[in-house]
Amino acid sequence: MYRLWLIFAQTATVLLAIFFVISTLRPELLPWKPRGEIVTVKEAVPVVETERPDSYSKAAEIAMPSVVNIFTSKEIKEEPSHPLLNDPMFRRFFGEQESKARRTSSLGSGVIVSPNGYILTNHHVVEAADEVEIALVDGRKAKASIIGSDPETDLAVLKIKLEELPAITFGQSQQVKVGDVVLAVGNPFGVGQSVTMGIVSAMSRSRVGINTFEDFIQIDAAINPGNSGGALTDTSGNLIGINTAIYSSSGGSLGIGFAIPIHVAKQIMEQIIQSGSVTRGWLGVSMQDMTQDLAESFGLDSPIGALVASVLRDGPADKAGIKPGDIIIAVEGKPMKNSSDMLNRVAALSPNDTVAVTVIRNKQEKTIQVTVGIRPKQQ
Repeated sequence: MYRLWLIFAQTATVLLAIFFVISTLRPELLPWKPRGEIVTVKEAVPVVETERPDSYSKAAEIAMPSVVNIFTSKEIKEEPSHPLLNDPMFRRFFGEQESKARRTSSLGSGVIVSPNGYILTNHHVVEAADEVEIALVDGRKAKASIIGSDPETDLAVLKIKLEELPAITFGQSQQVKVGDVVLAVGNPFGVGQSVTMGIVSAMSRSRVGINTFEDFIQIDAAINPGNSGGALTDTSGNLIGINTAIYSSSGGSLGIGFAIPIHVAKQIMEQIIQSGSVTRGWLGVSMQDMTQDLAESFGLDSPIGALVASVLRDGPADKAGIKPGDIIIAVEGKPMKNSSDMLNRVAALSPNDTVAVTVIRNKQEKTIQVTVGIRPKQQ
């Protein structure tokens, strides 16, 4: 009896040992799953941020605190609606009708560019505004004063009085290339700060018909009403442009947006801060793009430069001897592509400086020294 019990005990021990090994190493061989089974899942290994080419969270984190919401309001007086009320004869019967006033509000975006409180935005965001209020991402709000604006480039500079302002870092907009990834930060439709992503579609885009002086970065990142004045950044969060407008028949984003390069905006901003306005160079001529037909009529092989269509009497160009029919091909040795390029180059010149203007007259190149004037203010 004792021997049988010993054999049974040894057999049971061996079987238990085998069951333990199988349930531990190869549980799938068992006809049932042990109760309380621990399911092992394969978890992704955390990736270092610099190894995430599919994420721009770091750039957004850097840029977003510097982008502000701008709320503007202005008072509009409403005249009596019936035209007879403006007639003095009828006014005797109805009495004097007081004009009613109402306030309208609008919104936009801006970028803190200095710890001193300077904010860069679009002219059309604050145009004719009586009151301007700035709202920061951290919840702070402040009234802003308008330092100055430039309608011809659609830029304006505001200032607020707050401490510890997160100023953005300026990038190199002149080094931006078509195909570069960019981020647009702003306050579309007033829903709150938003970030959209796209690429640079074109550089030095002009003749869009938005501003007098155009040298836009064209992007396909979604920008909408309320984004105006917001930041266009590179993938490091550096400011490379000020979002300005969209090309759309419906008012919605169609993937064609325009931003003012920051190297252009910086020049305008510095002039506004220093003097409250912008002074530009001026020659006193109206220009026309050269076409192949025009080039052939002037005996040229290809269209180059810009044709002088008219010359203002006693203007800088007239005094220097430039005549209608001259083709300006270079200023200070830098070739001119077209009339838009000519306008931008001349505007960047300092008034009272003397510059060399190269023209083609009667199929011959001629260099004329012109003293640059001050561009008249646009009404």
